[in-house]
Amino acid sequence: MRLSPRALLSRLPFRARLAAAFCGLFLLAGIALLAFVVLLARYGTDQQVEGMAVSYGDAPHGDAPSGPATPFEPAYPTRPDHAPAALSDVAMIQKVDQTVQAVQDTALRQMVLWSAVGLLITAFLAGLLGWWLAGRALRPVASMTEAARRISEQNLHQRLALTGPDDELHRLADTFDTMLDRLEKSFESQRRFVANASHELKTPLAVQRTSLQVGLADPLPDGLVGVREDLLTANREAEQLINALLLLARSDRGLEATESVDLAATARLVTAELAPQAAENGVHVDLDADTPLAVPGDPVLLRHLLTNLMRNAIQYNHPGGHVRGRLDARAVTVTNTGPHVPAERIPELFEPFRRLDGDRTAATGHGLGLSIAASIAEAHHATLTAHPGAEGGLALTLRFP
Repeated sequence: MRLSPRALLSRLPFRARLAAAFCGLFLLAGIALLAFVVLLARYGTDQQVEGMAVSYGDAPHGDAPSGPATPFEPAYPTRPDHAPAALSDVAMIQKVDQTVQAVQDTALRQMVLWSAVGLLITAFLAGLLGWWLAGRALRPVASMTEAARRISEQNLHQRLALTGPDDELHRLADTFDTMLDRLEKSFESQRRFVANASHELKTPLAVQRTSLQVGLADPLPDGLVGVREDLLTANREAEQLINALLLLARSDRGLEATESVDLAATARLVTAELAPQAAENGVHVDLDADTPLAVPGDPVLLRHLLTNLMRNAIQYNHPGGHVRGRLDARAVTVTNTGPHVPAERIPELFEPFRRLDGDRTAATGHGLGLSIAASIAEAHHATLTAHPGAEGGLALTLRFP
């Protein structure tokens, strides 16, 4: 596909475009100046040639005329014997005029040629100078870009701290630093909330579960046995929800430390843990983890990531369905059978507390599995994508850099 010059120019770096603008403006100004000079030179030469007069006189042999020259009138004398001389003078005048015109054209061509060569060389030098000036002008922007790349959730204390005159770039850097101050305060507040919620929310649930188990211990009347089981189930689901929310908040904060994690071994362990759930749902799980795959990351978070992918494939399936997991050199793929998932609604599955209606709305689960998986993948600089499976269900691909 052919690209327009504007599209090609838009793909160049800003510094190259700025240098090209310098060069183009200088070239246009030089062409306009050269055209102006050539037109004036042509007009002035024509005026000078029209004002020239060629004089002839009857001077003594070898003597120059002492008085002013008389302009030659190209008219034939009255006597016929002077006609050849007049014709010779007219031919001489025409020859002189042609010679002057040829010299004028040659001079103009040479002037245009060498002026054009000089203009191109000067335009090239102007482009180089524009490149250097653009680099000097954009140096603060480059330093701001490098500093912004180094700033993340783990080092929000770092600032651009641009030095120099109080100009537009300096004010832009100060605005970024002010925004980073607000972000640092927000993340610190979130970290404190996660640390406090881990204790303040989980402890009462543990006390509640213990009280239910002790206070409603056997023997119980038949009517209270079902009530106890319902209360314990609600308590367990609330605890799972809190754990999922805390895990989501932890993965959103990024990684504090990494180590090499064997995903093949982790996948086999996860599959073994989920085997009872798969057998209960009547789903066959097939794992191809012969290819070794080691990635740097948090082993706990990566285990939760694979667990959420496999559990999601088992939970949203139909009896007699299957789940296939496969590892290759850089990716993990999990496919399952099940209800058809519209492609336009797949992005909704990665949002917290979002589930599709109908068959994908289960009695258990909170709609956090894929959102947690996507957050953990992003923390490990990996990408998690999904598309409808050929046999229904989803095909999830986790690709590491």
